[in-house]
Amino acid sequence: MFRLENVATAAYVVAALLFILALAGLSKHETSRAGNTFGIAGMAVALIATIVLAIHGQIEPLGLGLLVVAMIVGALIGLWRAKVVEMTGMPELIALLHSFVGLAAVLVGWNGYLHVEADPGSDEALKLAAEGMSGIHSAEVFIGVFIGAVTFTGSIVANLKLSARIKSAPLMLPGKNLLNIGALIVFAVLTVWFVIDPQLWLLVVVTVLALLLGWHLVASIGGGDMPVVVSMLNSYSGWAAAASGFLLGNDLLIITGALVGSSGAYLSYIMCKAMNRSFISVIAGGFGIENTGAGSDVDYGEHREINAEGVAELLAHANSVIITPGYGMAVAQAQYGVADLTRKLRERGVNVRFGIHPVAGRLPGHMNVLLAEAKVPYDIVLEMDEINDDFDGTDVVLVIGANDTVNPAAAEDPGSPIAGMPVLQVWNADNVIVFKRSMASGYAGVQNPLFFRDNTQMLFGDARDRVNDILAALPAPERV
Repeated sequence: MFRLENVATAAYVVAALLFILALAGLSKHETSRAGNTFGIAGMAVALIATIVLAIHGQIEPLGLGLLVVAMIVGALIGLWRAKVVEMTGMPELIALLHSFVGLAAVLVGWNGYLHVEADPGSDEALKLAAEGMSGIHSAEVFIGVFIGAVTFTGSIVANLKLSARIKSAPLMLPGKNLLNIGALIVFAVLTVWFVIDPQLWLLVVVTVLALLLGWHLVASIGGGDMPVVVSMLNSYSGWAAAASGFLLGNDLLIITGALVGSSGAYLSYIMCKAMNRSFISVIAGGFGIENTGAGSDVDYGEHREINAEGVAELLAHANSVIITPGYGMAVAQAQYGVADLTRKLRERGVNVRFGIHPVAGRLPGHMNVLLAEAKVPYDIVLEMDEINDDFDGTDVVLVIGANDTVNPAAAEDPGSPIAGMPVLQVWNADNVIVFKRSMASGYAGVQNPLFFRDNTQMLFGDARDRVNDILAALPAPERV
């Protein structure tokens, strides 16, 4: 017998499979477009199935109208933001979108409380009581609100840090780790209390507690760890969505949330491993807090400057060149000029490659996306572990907008806030050219002794302008 619920369940299974295919596709440059297409298709199937189920469930016309209006408004805002956002603004936009997921989880949790715990005579409350599921529902409400609230304020702080509206330096409150642990203990105690006796004031307290904890967790993490924070918040948003799925009885939301939550957690773990950091310590408030500012007052001597013509001359006589991009390249939108420079050097027979640090930029994979956008061949874009041994003997390294990811203090100064973090060892090359607007420290607020080394020269100005100047000054290849 035909049942609409069975068709909807089948649609949810299809959507879940499409989401899995989307994650698989996004894992490689070559299949990333297909991955995006799978994700869009999966979400379309999920939305259609949800609307059909809502109509079949005899939703009131007003409710259906509000649902359609919300979808249209959300779609228009999403399309507009996707159209106008610059690549440099993607990290803070993603953080903001994570905050929406967290806020939605909080609202779903509160709605669940108002329909069941606050109204024990309702049909839904009586059904849960008859099935012996009242306590489980209360736990779902409490945990969902907690995860959602932490995600909400944490994502807001991340957005403010990434957009430079607040300082990227970590917040250092006395006993910050004890504050975090204490908040988790209080949450556990309140959860048990709420399951036994679900009172409104307990839900209010845990909401406020989670909002403060989310703010403190991310505020305590320094700028050098922000790419990890973005992926960590991605994981939180997934678990918040899964919690909402349990409350709403929506299997697809549970599956999708679990996929996002687990993949975000694994990405965070991979990034922490690449940075030689403990995942737990980063989440607990960043790394090197006690040493923040170390080395900032050290006198490293005088730096040397070079002009575009000088760089062009070096490149014209080079056999091997490695380019290490950073957030500054994204800000200057220099990727297209860099792609042109790469093409011209390769035409001259120069071995040109790119070295990408796992946390280059402020978003996982930020530099890879920029270079792919500029049509740089995938096979010459290498990860840090693949290229670090090749700097020794390289003729010229172009450091374009990178700072903390090429800082030798990480390997040589135990007192540095980034001590122990693997970095691109560009200083081992014969010549290092650093593209920067000024001698200011990087996003982590740490001075870079690379700028003062004997084999390093600074090329000041906008990276896109300087790359174009180098292209103009590059002599024509000699004819044999």
